[in-house]
Amino acid sequence: MLLSGADIIVKTLIEQGCDVVFGYPGGQIIHVYDSLYKYSDELQHVLTAHEQGAVHAADGYARSTGKPGVVFATSGPGATNLVTGIATAFLDSVPLIAITGNVPNHQIGTDSFQEIDITGITLPITKHNYFVGSVEDLADTIREAFRLAISGRPGPVLVDIPKDVQIAKCEYEPEEAVTPDEPFAAKEIRISQAAECINECERPFIYFGGGLITSGAKDEMLQLADRIDAPLGCSMMGLSGVPTDHPRFLGMQGMHGHYACSTAMHNADCIIALGARFNDRVTGNRTKFAPKAKIVHIDVDGSELSKNLSDAHGLRGDLKQTLLKLLPLIKESKHPEWQTKIEGFKAVELANSDRREGLTPKNAIMALNRKLCPSTPVCTDVGQHQMWAAQYVNCKAPRRFISSGGLGTMGFGLGAAIGAAYGTGERSVLITGDGSFGMCLNELATAVTYNVPVVILLMNNGVLGMVRQWQTLFFDKHYSNTVLDRKTDFVSLARAFGAEGEKATTVEELEKALVNAFAANGPYLIDCTIDKDEFVLPMLPPGGSMDDIITKVGE
Repeated sequence: MLLSGADIIVKTLIEQGCDVVFGYPGGQIIHVYDSLYKYSDELQHVLTAHEQGAVHAADGYARSTGKPGVVFATSGPGATNLVTGIATAFLDSVPLIAITGNVPNHQIGTDSFQEIDITGITLPITKHNYFVGSVEDLADTIREAFRLAISGRPGPVLVDIPKDVQIAKCEYEPEEAVTPDEPFAAKEIRISQAAECINECERPFIYFGGGLITSGAKDEMLQLADRIDAPLGCSMMGLSGVPTDHPRFLGMQGMHGHYACSTAMHNADCIIALGARFNDRVTGNRTKFAPKAKIVHIDVDGSELSKNLSDAHGLRGDLKQTLLKLLPLIKESKHPEWQTKIEGFKAVELANSDRREGLTPKNAIMALNRKLCPSTPVCTDVGQHQMWAAQYVNCKAPRRFISSGGLGTMGFGLGAAIGAAYGTGERSVLITGDGSFGMCLNELATAVTYNVPVVILLMNNGVLGMVRQWQTLFFDKHYSNTVLDRKTDFVSLARAFGAEGEKATTVEELEKALVNAFAANGPYLIDCTIDKDEFVLPMLPPGGSMDDIITKVGE
């Protein structure tokens, strides 16, 4: 059939199984929006308040479903407003398709109105990107973008399309939705060598990241843990990979990870890393990290192997396929002395746990936990509230903890919560702080307009809490520009947008507010007052090691 480029874009998205697009129109993508009008019964479009909100919504959709999220933007500032969200997806290996309009081919390079080289700008933060100069290449380019986004280590792909290509016509023949490249296991010799290392260890520790969720390798990992009697810990991106209450799971590891988890990893003699990076927030001082451990590292992206630490055994391959080949080579073993040590680490963590009454961050998250269903997606912004959520939210199912890990994007959460609600068909939850929420609160307009069921738990301490915590501990309490001192009434603000909300200053008020929020038809904001001097603990000082861990204020 003979179609315009704009129609081909929309028809190809439908062909690839896309059911919702997030975006914002403009002059250089107006023909695509005209096509959306024609095909609105097949493809829903969500108009956000800002392109950054749109790309975060597409990201939240992708994280909660495993399917690529799709975002539209026009040229110039529309395209550049996507950059932070594309980088957020890139650092966390999220499949995303960003489609941008651009000026016509004959105006490229003339500095015409709203012209920008968005492929050049996003080259370092995309898995790949395309400039489509001909309408005949359009459908296959979009198909290739989908295949790349979901194959191997997922990531964002950008497709930039000049206006004349959107107007031009050519024949379009629908095809089947693309499938990811066939997953492959690591080389057998590497698997055999890794098995020997694992079979010889006495203090094994399994550390997993977001790659476990992407690969769907939970069952194989749990079989391995049972066979070698190993505890489990994860990066922040690995949260929800196993249920929080699994008996082998010690929680999140790292700078603000659980004490028992970080200590067990530090004392292990073999760390089996599954789809996780060893970045600075995980290792601290790399020269002192887990000094007696041999690292067996399995990752589909070979560039991660021995990138930050020297792996004893680096295995490039899909986690599930590699573990399926590894498991038959692993001998069943028990390590009672190691388990006794781990119980000791857990006892120290329990002794240092926060048992205070009142509206503490922990008690606020615990109150929220009592309202969560296993299928509820919980999204966060970035800051202290993010770490409290990572420490205390009770995850029951995969892809239900959604947070910006690698880039640490303040303002990510509300857009992501909107996207997760669309992706899952469930009420979503946003845990945020007054600093992060202030960056992209304009997306309340989107949530209200589309009646998105999102519960916003705003942990309001009146300061930029994480930076202020560092200023307290390492900068002699020089609170430079971290006390917000804003007069914003967030409940009144929510109501001005058309949402509902209420303030909570006690646990009892919060519990009542949560009942109201989860019963509401649309977005509901709870302004939850917490003290400005609350700390996220434990904490590894930047560049420190487990010898420097802070478990109590004043250490």
